[in-house]
Amino acid sequence: MIQKFLYTLILASLYPPIATVDRRKKADVDTSVIGFTSDSFPYRYSQTNRAAATSPFRLHYSLSIFSTLQNPQTHLINKLFRELSRSKEPHNTLLFLENGRRNGLEVDRFSFPPLLKAASRALALREGVEIHGLVCKLGFDSDPFVQTALLGVYAACGQIQDARLVFDKMSQRDIVTWDIMIDGYCQNSLFDDVLVLLKEMRSSNVEPDARVFTTILSACGQTRNLAIGKVIHGLISENNIITDSRLQCSLISMYAGCGCMDLAQNLYDKLSQKNLVVSTAIISGYSKVRQVEAARSIFNQMTNKDLVCWSAMISGYAESDQPQEALKLLDEMQAFGVKPDQVTMLSVISACANLGALDQAKRIHLIVDKYRFREALPVNNALIDMYAKCGCLDGARGVFGQMRRKNVISWTSMISAYAIHGEADQALMLFRQMKEPNWITFVAVLYACSHAGLVDEGQQIFSSMVNEYNITPKLEHYGCMVDLYGRANRLREALELVETMPMAPNVVIWGSLMAACRIHGEFELGEFAAKRLLELDPEHDGAYVFLSNFYAKGKRWENVGEVRQLMKHKGILKERGHSKIEMDNEIHEFLTADKSHKHADDIYAKLDEVVCKLKQVGYAPNTSVVLIDVDEDEKKDVVLLHSEKLALCYGLLKSNRGSPIHIIKNLRICEDCHNFMKLASKVFEREIVVRDRTRFHHYRDGLCSCKDYW
Repeated sequence: MIQKFLYTLILASLYPPIATVDRRKKADVDTSVIGFTSDSFPYRYSQTNRAAATSPFRLHYSLSIFSTLQNPQTHLINKLFRELSRSKEPHNTLLFLENGRRNGLEVDRFSFPPLLKAASRALALREGVEIHGLVCKLGFDSDPFVQTALLGVYAACGQIQDARLVFDKMSQRDIVTWDIMIDGYCQNSLFDDVLVLLKEMRSSNVEPDARVFTTILSACGQTRNLAIGKVIHGLISENNIITDSRLQCSLISMYAGCGCMDLAQNLYDKLSQKNLVVSTAIISGYSKVRQVEAARSIFNQMTNKDLVCWSAMISGYAESDQPQEALKLLDEMQAFGVKPDQVTMLSVISACANLGALDQAKRIHLIVDKYRFREALPVNNALIDMYAKCGCLDGARGVFGQMRRKNVISWTSMISAYAIHGEADQALMLFRQMKEPNWITFVAVLYACSHAGLVDEGQQIFSSMVNEYNITPKLEHYGCMVDLYGRANRLREALELVETMPMAPNVVIWGSLMAACRIHGEFELGEFAAKRLLELDPEHDGAYVFLSNFYAKGKRWENVGEVRQLMKHKGILKERGHSKIEMDNEIHEFLTADKSHKHADDIYAKLDEVVCKLKQVGYAPNTSVVLIDVDEDEKKDVVLLHSEKLALCYGLLKSNRGSPIHIIKNLRICEDCHNFMKLASKVFEREIVVRDRTRFHHYRDGLCSCKDYW
């Protein structure tokens, strides 16, 4: 009687009435006080696993008593195994088995399928192997249900060779068995083996059904294996497989996942009923190929949208360089009563980082706190990056300092934050505190050295990466070293490194050398680097602009014309400089000589005032940065109308006196604007923060954080 009572009590713990479940009050029970400990069974136990989803104390207490009963009824034990293996915490099945075996618990052949199912769901390979040993010991290894369950464990845990050994020994193979084996190959991206197995399957007089093809198509979409996906589509058509809605959705999702949107859209249009899953797959597919307008069109047609759908659309905007739209959509989603999850917030934080708007960043941080993501490690790491890219180093430092847990990404993100803000000493200090930096960490710290002119430190760190940490340098590390030597005007060493590195230099490396040559006036070497760059990327606008400017410096206007004509012929346009500034939660964007802003007259009047005051303290427009064939007065007009100057004047007009002004620029700030900002910070007693293409410049009292080394 007590056995049935305990069994009922355990079921009640697993499946309580919905109204009694409060997910916000999950307990964290120390199971050692009731006989279940993380050490009693070699399962990968964590604090998250230990917090049972429903009434954990009652469940563990009931299991503990049940496992100590003398001669419990086997059929009840097996029922209990089945229920536990289906629950949200399948590892409890394994813990119960271990504790029960110590007390003489008997099992039969019906016990093993649910036990192995639990091991499969929990990805508990070691326990699965131990159960396999027990199966063989008791002589149940030829039971087809046990064999199928064993196959599932090895396949789920990625042990595909062991799974195949079990599969080959099976005397009976039904459609479920074939599907498990095929899914195992798919999850390990062994698609050639999948095709071979399909042939074996048909030769064994077992016809693959829609479920098998759905499994393969899903894996093809995830791994972007379009070739195999098309083969499977062909097999479906050739064999007249009934394409139910699930299989149709799998085909669409496969094509969308592979970026083949024409075929995906064609199949999507033929669906009589378009469900949420397939519509979301189409949205994600369009987003991945940067067709975000098409994705939004599908999104707008959907009547019922779930969190996954909203997140996919937000992610699409974030990844398509439309951060403002991503942030707007977050507000819409919340207005509809849909709460963001961690995945959504990571996309939103990334969008905010790209936008560079500090007020928005602070608002997003409040939303993170509102939905209690502050303990999520990936979210905190993303917040560090967001604050750094929004010009708030103190914000990044604050998040890093408050984190209870930190991983290598946390440390690397903070080092990168210091690097892009010119705080090389802080970056190096943090690096020296790390125990296990990875290759990305070394990119960050070498970047810090490069932008601060710390050549000796950079050389030492590069050597330590190889000699102390056994990390093989990648192109990114060589790129940093070339940039390090180049910025320091050690161009011979930079070129020597390019010529002796063990892999072919890429576009970034030739671009770094070219940029260094432009800074230091070594135009012949720069021309050589630019031509090497164009061999790798014939449409690289930066290389053409460099050559055009190089020839313009030497007043070789005929060559300038040839380069510009070639650009026109190839349809290559120089990237236009633009600057953004955030005011009253609105982003204002300016182009050079821009008069489209609604306050343009006030901005230009302010510009005249600013220029007049700066000239009184020694400012003179640096016309050497203007490389077009016009007279000197026209050059002065051109340089005074750069986009960041217009953004600054708007900031001076609209921001509170004494508050910092944050400007985001898409290109490298020129020498004239750099000097202009320094003087303006002193004359108007304002901190001015400019984020250009590669780093931040903090202007205070006539000085810049880059120490004029950028």
